[in-house]
Amino acid sequence: MGKRIAIAIDSLAGGGAEKVMLTLAKTLLELGHEPHFLVMHNNCSYTIPDGLKVHFCFDEKERNIDSFWRQKTSVQKLIKLVEQLQIRFGRFDLFLSNLDKTNLLMTKIGVSPLYCIVHNSIAEELKRQLKLGPFAYLNMLKAKKSLNGQHLITVSEGIEQEVLNSLQISPASIQTIYNPFNFDDILTLANEIVTGIPQVDYLIHVGRFAKQKRHDILFKALKLTRCNLPIVLLCHNKKKALKSAKKYGVEDRIILPGFQKNPFPWIKHAKALVLSSDFEGLPTVLIESLACGTPVVSTDCPHGPSEILTGNLAPYLVPRRNPTALAKMLDEVISRPPSLEQVDIFAKLDATLIAEQYLALAE
Repeated sequence: MGKRIAIAIDSLAGGGAEKVMLTLAKTLLELGHEPHFLVMHNNCSYTIPDGLKVHFCFDEKERNIDSFWRQKTSVQKLIKLVEQLQIRFGRFDLFLSNLDKTNLLMTKIGVSPLYCIVHNSIAEELKRQLKLGPFAYLNMLKAKKSLNGQHLITVSEGIEQEVLNSLQISPASIQTIYNPFNFDDILTLANEIVTGIPQVDYLIHVGRFAKQKRHDILFKALKLTRCNLPIVLLCHNKKKALKSAKKYGVEDRIILPGFQKNPFPWIKHAKALVLSSDFEGLPTVLIESLACGTPVVSTDCPHGPSEILTGNLAPYLVPRRNPTALAKMLDEVISRPPSLEQVDIFAKLDATLIAEQYLALAE
């Protein structure tokens, strides 16, 4: 008999957590189960799989739903919505909560079994937030503290070890379940014909324009490369990206098509994909690029890249915040690309295998 699973998340904007949860939902549908998305805000950049039930929890005018003064009202509204959904569709066998805002609310509504999925380095996110000031830091810390006493899923072994070694969070249980990937779907999408792909050799970076992604390091490295290739940036905020590129003197080498619902043809035709981040969880783009047959260069940031780039791919990890090392390895991957015939981690990422690991939580 199929399971009814609620997947709660902040929004369906173009981020990695949203993408992997949609892949999980699509796989659950194919296996005969009934996933429902509980989306806090109606902000959607992705194509919704056929048959997936999506419920938007709050109106656009309802802002700061996790703030101290609105939290009690938000929790009550969420409790009522879940009750209504269970009357209409039947009892949920499993609740999966994603991202800070959603975790803060879902951990207060009394549903079970509930698992919170940790997609990123908690320590690095808090460190980054502290630079924005005490108010921003305390807000995020409050969300992280909501994970205390909860059942946690981490998307990489690195994050699991970080939580276990943390003095700030004591989970009820913790285990790693890697992100799901449907490699057949990726290859099919990679072969689609799309307009705008450069007809010259190019590098590619896929990720939102955010401090975590360290476009400044990327642009400094680009300036130092000998290969002199342009780089395609698939990101939302084109204006900020271009302004930053101008600051580092590489605006003439930037190609900015913006966010793409199907990035795979762009990745497939690139000479290499580069990840310049300060921290990650299990960076989806590295796996997708390797699946498309495109080599990668990545910062050895916490967490995930070192679990993905093993064996003959390990040399393509470089120290984070080091544009000189990044530039050197970009030149290396262009002149001597590695064999991608054997990527060890692929066997652990099959979408059906991952879906079954999640379904086991409902037993």
